[in-house]
Order: sequence, then structure tokens, then C-alpha cells
Amino acid sequence: MSDDIILETRGLTKEFKGFVAVDNVNLKVKRGSIHALIGPNGAGKTTVFNLLTKFLPVTSGQILYNGQDITHQAAAQTARSGMVRSFQISAVFPHLTVLENVRVGLQRRLGTSFHFWKSERTLYSLNEEAMSLLEAVDLSAFAKLQTIELPYGRKRALEIATTLAINPELMLLDEPTQGMGHEDVSRVVELIRKVAANRTVLMVEHNMNVVSNLSDTITVLARGSVLAEGPYETVSKDPRVLEAYVGSTEEQHA
Repeated sequence: MSDDIILETRGLTKEFKGFVAVDNVNLKVKRGSIHALIGPNGAGKTTVFNLLTKFLPVTSGQILYNGQDITHQAAAQTARSGMVRSFQISAVFPHLTVLENVRVGLQRRLGTSFHFWKSERTLYSLNEEAMSLLEAVDLSAFAKLQTIELPYGRKRALEIATTLAINPELMLLDEPTQGMGHEDVSRVVELIRKVAANRTVLMVEHNMNVVSNLSDTITVLARGSVLAEGPYETVSKDPRVLEAYVGSTEEQHA
């Protein structure tokens, strides 16, 4: 595997009792890029993410990360190696403050997450780094607010901040703008662009404006297989892609 490919799948396949949800998917994600995985409902996008992050076992095929075969590696080991799906780390604690949530992420990196017997004062050394992460995602003004009080879009930004606390090399973002209004979408797009400056991002995203604005490469899935791949300008004009989406829409309204 070439050095500029951080993640590769070879013949990745997942079957559920005879139903093939992911069918022979070959994916190459370039280091330092933003790579989007798109497709109509039921295309297999989330299943691919679940295979990559070991929430599901692979039926056949290989997953290579930084040239190492991690197909049968445990989920926690994959995350520790630097490939992190945002919700793996960042299910936020609603009754902690915004700052405390990021501090928990930093504790995980230090290996002291479950040292509950220690005084809270021992965590104060992490505050400066936590505040720096909050500034990066435009949340420093909310540091002392209880997380439950955060608007939805800001909560997603906090999830990204807590993921960044682990210092991932490859971030997997699953529908990062789902359920957001226009203002929140714009904010999260800028946030993803900022955090991708020195790492790789692979995202599943349904919002085509977000995909066209952010992605270097787009892989289109349909019925579990790769239908097309390339930059947005190429993929968006591919008649097979248009048919997959239009067909999907017609079926939904049938």
C-alpha cells in the first residue's frame, strides 16, 4: 500500500443471513484528504462504517490502516491506533459542563479516565488544553455551561472537540450535519474544514451541498457496491449516480 493511502479496503463484504449488505467494496482514502461516502438509503454506508470501526465483523475481505491489516482487530485497539469514529469517544455527558466533557476526552488519552478516587484538582492541568480545543470549535464561550443546555448544532461541535482530544489521525464522521438548520450546517462545515487541515476525514453525509463544499473524493455506494468514485464535478454528472438517487426517490414515494 502506498504511503499516501491511509485506509484501504479490499473486497470488503458483509452478509446478513444471505443478504449482502456490503458487496466487494474496494476503497482507498488518501492521507490528508476529506473523503465522502454517499448513496441513497440502504446503500450500505453505515454498514461500511460499522465494519471499519469493528462494530460488525467482516464476512470477507480486508481492512488496511497505515499499511497494517486490521480486519480482525478489536474496536478499542483500532481507536487507540488513531482511527476514531466520532461517537465512539464523544457520546457527551449531558450533566457535565462543556469544558468537563472535553477534559474527559483528554483523560482517556492519558489513561486516567476511570480514576474516580482522585481529586478533581488533579484534572486542572488539562484545562488549558481543553480550552484550546473549545476555541478550535468555537465553543470557548460555552465552557461553563451544562452540556444539556447546548443547542443541537453546538452539541455536535462538542462531539468533534471531544474526539479531537484523542488526537486522531483519521476521523470518521457519520452524518455530521444531520438534523441541523442552515446556520449550524455552515458552522459545522467550517469546523470540519478546520480540523481536516492536519488529519484525514472520512464521512458519511447526505447533504450534497456539504459534500460538494468539503470533499476531495466521493465514493458513491448503491445496493452495497461502489457505483462511482471521483471529485464532485465528475460524480454528480454520472448518469448511474443520478439514476440511483432518482430511482431511490421514486421508490420512496411509490
